[in-house]
Amino acid sequence: MPKRGRKGPKTEEERLLMLQHKLLAEEEQLRKKERLLNQFLKDKLAKEERNSALNLNKINTQWRTVLREVKAKELQKDIEILSQTFERVVDCKDSVIKSLAKDLIEAEDQYAHALQGHLNNVDQLLALQRSRLANLEDCYNEELEALTKEFETEKKMIVDLHEKEMRFLQDVYLAMEQNFLDAEYEAKLEFQSMWDDLKNKNLEEKHFLRMQLESTVEDLWRRFQEALKNYTDATEDRKLAFESLKVKDEKSSKEIEMQMKKLQKIQDSIAILRGKISVHTRENEEQNHYIREDKDQVHKQLLKLKQQMNLARTEARESLAKLTWESNIALKALKKIVDKGELILRLAEICRKFETEEEKVLPFYSSMLTPEELQEVEENDQEEPTLELAKLMKNYAALENFWKRYNKVKLEQLSLQKKRAQLMETNEKLRNLLKQYLDNISVSDEVLSQLNPLFIVNQRSNIPPTKRDSSQKPPTYNIIEAAHVAAHTL
Repeated sequence: MPKRGRKGPKTEEERLLMLQHKLLAEEEQLRKKERLLNQFLKDKLAKEERNSALNLNKINTQWRTVLREVKAKELQKDIEILSQTFERVVDCKDSVIKSLAKDLIEAEDQYAHALQGHLNNVDQLLALQRSRLANLEDCYNEELEALTKEFETEKKMIVDLHEKEMRFLQDVYLAMEQNFLDAEYEAKLEFQSMWDDLKNKNLEEKHFLRMQLESTVEDLWRRFQEALKNYTDATEDRKLAFESLKVKDEKSSKEIEMQMKKLQKIQDSIAILRGKISVHTRENEEQNHYIREDKDQVHKQLLKLKQQMNLARTEARESLAKLTWESNIALKALKKIVDKGELILRLAEICRKFETEEEKVLPFYSSMLTPEELQEVEENDQEEPTLELAKLMKNYAALENFWKRYNKVKLEQLSLQKKRAQLMETNEKLRNLLKQYLDNISVSDEVLSQLNPLFIVNQRSNIPPTKRDSSQKPPTYNIIEAAHVAAHTL
């Protein structure tokens, strides 16, 4: 029998309880360790975040310093280029001013020399003109005196001759006037005597003829009255019968004439109407025939015109549709050209903002060819092109400055693209280094899911163990911080 002071053997339940207590104690210890580890990792993460923020600030500060230095170098280079350009422009302007001043001095000298020569010529001309005027004045005075003397003598002769002729003409006038008065008086006396004689003679003849004619007229009137009375008495009965017969004859002749005229008119009208009927019949038949032919022709022409009109309408409709289609295409093409032009103008305005001072001062770079090469190019340009492409290229020779600027921009674009690729590659390297550094110092699901030699839990890493040869030495790793790499890389 066992002793009372000793404990008996442990039952299965007690062993299970003890194991549970041990497991709980171990789990509690594990939880404490995990909490401590998590707290440690959190503290370490906060510390690393502070360090990373500090390092990032340092990197930004160093990057700003580098950018300032680069920008300062670029500005210094731009200032040097601008100063050189300004000096070159100033030198050009100075040379132009000097040449203009020299030309001005030479022009002033030439002007003074020309003015002096002109003044000398003017003085000589004035002296020559004065001498010529003096000679002309002397000649004029001499000729004036001679003409004055000649005029006086001739005037005296003319006045004497005029007075003599006036006296002679006055004498002739008085004599002729006296003769005319005497002849007029004699003619008046003779006319008066002749007029009186003719008047008396005419009165006597008129009186004699009047008496003779009156006696003759009375005798003739008396005879006429007697003959008229005898004739009237003898022919009174016959006259009455003749008058009555004459009236009847006139009536009968008028009636006969009227009837004959009526018959003739009726016959003429009948013949005319018959002729008109026959003529109208023929004309109507011919007109009907012509009208039928014209109708057929007009109908055929109408059909032909309808066909032509339909064809013209079809062609006009097709041409209108084609014109509309082409106009729409032209409008779209013009709109594209206008949009392209506006885009080019906007891009030009945008590019104008990014132009450097050197490009603003010298937009076109000078040619890099030697004088011999330039001379050879000019000789080739002077030759008449034979190929079509060369002829077309000659038409675009005015765009030489544009192609210069375009090629310059293209080269700058290629250089910037190359520089951008280099910067992108450097940036990618820095990003990888920074990511590697942050992954090594941070704890996340992504980091925990990947292999990380720095992550150790319960003195075990998540990297699977590898079999190594005992004779081979373990490799050594050089660990460099990302801040150090970034500082020395930038």
